[in-house]
Amino acid sequence: MIHTLRRSSITALTTCAVLGATLSPLSQAQAAPAGAAAAPDIPVADVVQDLKDLQQIADGNGGDRAHGSPGHEASIDYVKARLDAAGFETTVQEFTHDGSTGYNLIADWPGGDPDQVLMTGAHIDSVDGGAGIGDNGSGSAGVLEVALAVAEADLQPAKHLRFAWWGAEELGLVGSRHYVDGLAGGESETIDGYLNADMIASPNPGYFVYDSDPTLEQVFADWFSARGVPTEPAVESDGRSDQASFRNAGIPVGGLFTGAGAQMSQEQAAKWDGSAGESFDPCYHSACDDISNVSQEALDRNTDAFAHAVWELST
Repeated sequence: MIHTLRRSSITALTTCAVLGATLSPLSQAQAAPAGAAAAPDIPVADVVQDLKDLQQIADGNGGDRAHGSPGHEASIDYVKARLDAAGFETTVQEFTHDGSTGYNLIADWPGGDPDQVLMTGAHIDSVDGGAGIGDNGSGSAGVLEVALAVAEADLQPAKHLRFAWWGAEELGLVGSRHYVDGLAGGESETIDGYLNADMIASPNPGYFVYDSDPTLEQVFADWFSARGVPTEPAVESDGRSDQASFRNAGIPVGGLFTGAGAQMSQEQAAKWDGSAGESFDPCYHSACDDISNVSQEALDRNTDAFAHAVWELST
């Protein structure tokens, strides 16, 4: 059973825990240009607080939030409670993998055309032995704050908005595949697009935009271009994250990524102001992927870009 866990019950981590987070929130000079879609600015402090809470959950449950662990279930409870309080219609979907129960959380914002659904999602599980704050607390928290901004604005989009947090991604996209495989006949055709947030705050970030659907790619690319932030296409055909479950069902996919454990080329390093050969995320799939292992600037930019995409594509 999923037990309710409210934010007020979680003690915030000490401020010094995030002093290692790199860079700072966007400056006024990087504010959205005139004429941009009217998405709100998501306060990065709110997203960071979500990451602190996920860290607290991992610390209190054996150090991780992996499939089959109490930390994973508590993470689902945490996000669900926030969404329920904001007026979303939430569903917890159970599945079994490797003898353990896993969970997907689906949150529907009331209204919009049910035959035109825009989905935004992130996996909420970590690997064993780590809190998974970069991978993928960052995407989970970013998607949560975008959903809460929809509720705060009482957005009335033309399309139906659905948000999701997937289980067991780290074991082979198990949760998202379970969801897509369970769609009733023809239901997949009502999903106009799926936007994936996986690792959106790597400490030495690149800004990679999924390139498989030109329309979805352009919405993100234009947002970054308007702010003078260079991007690279993210060739997502390797199927390393949950967008592959949707793409394989013929659903258009888009999304953002800031880099995993891969090494930078000289050209990439020049763009990202890093040193050639430096890893995007030296704590990838490691115990040190904790609250100190995030770039607040990348987290801020990417969360705002997702908000823009949701407003732009749904209204």
